[in-house]
Amino acid sequence: VSAKPDAFFGDPTRPIGGHILGHSSTIRLYLRKGKGGQRIARLVDSPNLPEGEAIFFVTENGIEDK
Repeated sequence: VSAKPDAFFGDPTRPIGGHILGHSSTIRLYLRKGKGGQRIARLVDSPNLPEGEAIFFVTENGIEDK
């Protein structure tokens, strides 16, 4: 995701790779940092799963749930 600072209206973020990568992928995830070392993965587009979010942590042991 990259920011578009010249956008006055709407969501200023857009996917890296543009429309070509966005339309050729089956599942789209939006990853961001949360508070206290947490990470948030948001499912934006999937043919068989509803939109939703999951919170996880990246630790020395790997990826862990909250």
